[in-house]
Amino acid sequence: MNFSENTPRNEVEHLLIEMNEGRIEAENFARALLDHQIFIPIQDEKHHIAGFQLSTKARPMVIEDEEGNRVLIAFSSPERAKEFTTMFPDQGVGYGGGLLIEASWMLRRMGADMGLSINPGQELGFDFDADMVAMLVSLLPEEAV
Repeated sequence: MNFSENTPRNEVEHLLIEMNEGRIEAENFARALLDHQIFIPIQDEKHHIAGFQLSTKARPMVIEDEEGNRVLIAFSSPERAKEFTTMFPDQGVGYGGGLLIEASWMLRRMGADMGLSINPGQELGFDFDADMVAMLVSLLPEEAV
């Protein structure tokens, strides 16, 4: 099935449209995002056996923006990641796969002073600076021990 870039494919993308059209505020979008899944590309070391993973830790895609800030890259769906991840040439490590995870789970595990970009470079996208990410993390309920 082919989709245009602006055709919503899931609830996160419907929320992005509502925010872009001014029907919900950015803060309300951020709060709603906590209850949904997002896709994060994961680095994969190349190996001569297809599908074999060398490392034991998932390394999500983190890039530096123009000001030198670290930004975690995420997508509303795996299909939205394909074009973006191909812009990073393979240097022994590629982004051929990823994880579909709860946004709240990911936010709890992000590094301090890190931004978040959902669907970077796409109309159905949104960027959170590090302060916005910290605000989102503060909204999360405490995890049960």
